[in-house]
Amino acid sequence: MKDFKKIFLDTAPIVYYLEKNELYYPRMKKFWNEYENCDYVTSAVTVTEYLTYPYQQNNIKLINAFHAFTDGMDIEIKSIDKTIAEKAAQIRAEYKFFKTMDSLQLATACLCGCELFLSNDRQLKQFHEIPCIMVEEF
Repeated sequence: MKDFKKIFLDTAPIVYYLEKNELYYPRMKKFWNEYENCDYVTSAVTVTEYLTYPYQQNNIKLINAFHAFTDGMDIEIKSIDKTIAEKAAQIRAEYKFFKTMDSLQLATACLCGCELFLSNDRQLKQFHEIPCIMVEEF
């Protein structure tokens, strides 16, 4: 795989890694090893998607693990602003079956200059502005 300088992390890869998913955790470890010198970006959408379940379960351990991980990996968490929201609307207009949250994630990745979008949502491979790679490909 090519060298990337800036990678966008969708929510699923973070879930797989932090929750030590049986199938995908080893793949995520391999990913971190191969791309350890990259800049990582995600959005406020990931914060919401990841933390919803731990807050429902009052699982302070998972909440703290998420914050420790994003801080420790120096993952830049981008806010959703008007520019990102408008880009997401353009994406949804073109890719009619993309969900709003996915479009916000893709828009953030594009506008932040990411060279790769790491996800496990196969539908997003249709997107042409940034390469979308699935965790299962590692």
